[in-house]
Amino acid sequence: MTNKKADNKPVVRCAIYSRKSTDEGLDKEFNTLDAQREAGEAYIKSQKNEGWICLPDRYDDGGFTGGNLERPALQRLLEDVKWGKVDCVVCYKIDRLSRSLMDFAKIVETLEEHNATFVSVTQRFSTSDSMGRLTLRAYL
Repeated sequence: MTNKKADNKPVVRCAIYSRKSTDEGLDKEFNTLDAQREAGEAYIKSQKNEGWICLPDRYDDGGFTGGNLERPALQRLLEDVKWGKVDCVVCYKIDRLSRSLMDFAKIVETLEEHNATFVSVTQRFSTSDSMGRLTLRAYL
């Protein structure tokens, strides 16, 4: 988050992660992965005053369970976080990122190690503020 906009606010590069457990319906012109991305884009747009921008890369795992971390788009996203390309991971809801509390904690730990945050669009959860970090610690 070292880049600054003209108004001197930091630019927050946001990546949207979406997932669906089965590949049923993914061949439709507009599917649940598209809907999750659209919701993420709208949320990021609502944070434009805070310097948030949506990265164009898609991190979509269609047909992958949230019960483990063995998902190609998730692994690519985490690599991009490690390389400093992503400041915030945006998901439609927490269980799209993980259905395992332990795996969720590992993901958030990786994000924190690389100065990135996590936001759930529909569940009012964000590790970008102190309340979200406190809530996460209470469950771990």
